Parts: sequence; C-alpha cells; structure tokens
Amino acid sequence: MRLETLLGIDVPVIQAPMAGSQGSALAIAVADAGGLGSLPCAVLGLGAMRDEIAAIRAATAKPFNVNFFCHATPAPDAAREAAWRQALAPYFAEYGIDPATVPVGPGRRPFDAEIAAGLADLRPPIVSFHFGLPADDLLARVRRWGAMVMATATTVAEACWLEARGVDVVIAQGLEAGGHRGHFLTEDPSLQMGTLALVRQVVRAVRVPVVAAGGIADAAGVAAARALGAAGVQVGTAYLSCPEAATSALHRAALASDAADTTAVTNLFTGRPARAIVNRLIRDLGPMSALAPAFPTAAFALAPLRAKAESLGRDDFSPLWAGQSARVGERVGAAELTRTLAAGFAGGA
Repeated sequence: MRLETLLGIDVPVIQAPMAGSQGSALAIAVADAGGLGSLPCAVLGLGAMRDEIAAIRAATAKPFNVNFFCHATPAPDAAREAAWRQALAPYFAEYGIDPATVPVGPGRRPFDAEIAAGLADLRPPIVSFHFGLPADDLLARVRRWGAMVMATATTVAEACWLEARGVDVVIAQGLEAGGHRGHFLTEDPSLQMGTLALVRQVVRAVRVPVVAAGGIADAAGVAAARALGAAGVQVGTAYLSCPEAATSALHRAALASDAADTTAVTNLFTGRPARAIVNRLIRDLGPMSALAPAFPTAAFALAPLRAKAESLGRDDFSPLWAGQSARVGERVGAAELTRTLAAGFAGGA
C-alpha cells in the first residue's frame, strides 16, 4: 500500500517531530499542505499534549502524527552527576553560577501508562516512536485507538525488529540526520550508515513502507531517496527555519551561518548521541564524553549555563540541532517547503 493511502495524506512528506523547536503551528501548516505534520511530545506534560492536539484538530481536518520517546529512565547516579558538574565547573565559575544550586529537572518523558490513558479519548490517528517501542501492553493500547504506528530504525536489524512487532511504517534514519539518533538495539556508532545506504538495505529487508530520514532538504534529495525505494521522506532541519517553527533566534542564526557547515554527533547536551552544529561546548569537551550522564540527565547541569549564555546572545551551551544538509534549500514557509519536497516524488527535482 502506498504511504499516502496508509496515512491518509496527499504527499509522502513527513515533518520530523522536533522537541523544543516546534509546536502545533508547524504541524498544522504541513498537514494543510498535504504532508504529515508531527507533534513532538517528549518534553510536554499531559495537559500540554492534550492542548496541542486540540489546537491541531481545531485548525485542520487532516491527519497528524504524535511522537514519543521510548527510552528507559536512568537510575540516579550521584557520582557520575558530580563528575559531570566538575567538568562544567570552569563554566559555572565564568558565569557566577553555584553548581550546588542547580536543581535536577524533569527531563524527557518516555511513553507510559499515564500518557496512554490520558490520550485514549483523543485517539491520535498516527503515533510514532523514537528509541524503539513501548512495552507490548502499551503498544496494544495505541493499536486500540486505531492509530497507524511508525518507528525509527538506524540499522537493518532495528528495522526488522520493528517490523516483527507490527510497526506499519519504518523510518530509516541515516547518520546525516540532525537531532537524536533513534538507535535502540545498539549504541555502537560504527554501525550507523548514511541515509541512502541504509534506506536501500532496509527496503530490501522489510515489507512495510520505508521512509528515508537524514540529510534530505530539497527535491533532489527526495528524488534520490525515491530512486532507492523509499515510500516517503521525513525532513526536520529544513523546517527549523520556517516561520511556523518555534526555533530560537540564536538557533535560526546558526542555521543560516557558516557554522551550519560543521556538525557533529555529540552526547554532551542530553547524554545521548545527537547531531548538532559545533559550538563552544562541543569544541571544549567533545563531541563525545564518557563524563556526560545518561540520557536525559546530562541536560540538567547545563540548563543554567545555557540560560545565562543565551541571555547574553551566545549559543555556547545551546543544543543547535541540525543535519548535514542544514544549508541546503531556501528559507520559506512550511507549506511551500512541503510542496517543494513533494516535487521530488513527482519527478520535479
């Protein structure tokens, strides 16, 4: 079955869910243009999730996607947290921050029974998962909503694992992608492939539709993914510059600058590998550090440093998520971008 028919969309373009950089406005604009708009829920409380879903439904009758993380919440590790704060001590001193006053935050929430119960009456039409899948009983609840289920794979083995558990669509995320790696069966970075190599192999390995993600920002990139068998594309970084996104001014400026030419996969900002524009923190400590606490707790100690630096107009401690095609394409509205990307499937590249 074609991806468009399966998901009820007009064009096989999925806007990647980008926690912290978008809300319902971007999802609405993409949906109205015929693509699949996505709402990232990992940093939202249940009330905010419900409000954002209500906003989408009030603005458009088109299908939309709600996205959740499936990570395991780490056990407290006081020694590792202390070592991390010690590594950040020079920055705390520079900004006059007492590390003893830095609180532990709520972090990013995995999909759980409370969320499943709280959204059951809303019955989102499409649900996607990052970092694997929730427990079988929770996934069964989602199925009872009548939702289509999508999930991210970063290797062929992960794609096969997802298909065996009944996922309707596999999102093949290549190494070029911005933001967090969706890996869950392994954390070995050497197993990560580029998008085109991964897509080709996943298409051959599974029978469900495969969506290409990573480094795709224009119709030419879409056409390349299509030629290798992708049923659709998922695009994130290109949408960050759209006016409907909630991307910060500092992040927008970085995306439009020469700095966007240099990205790295780093665990410094959250404790889990994610691709971002290289800034001061990455240059000084990384990009990968064994000192960073487990996801998502690395972000707690960084929060006051980020806030202080941003108040001074600096992005030294900000996670400037971006893929390797950050400088590809034009800065346009979400609807126009969606139509431009769709041209790659129509042979318009």
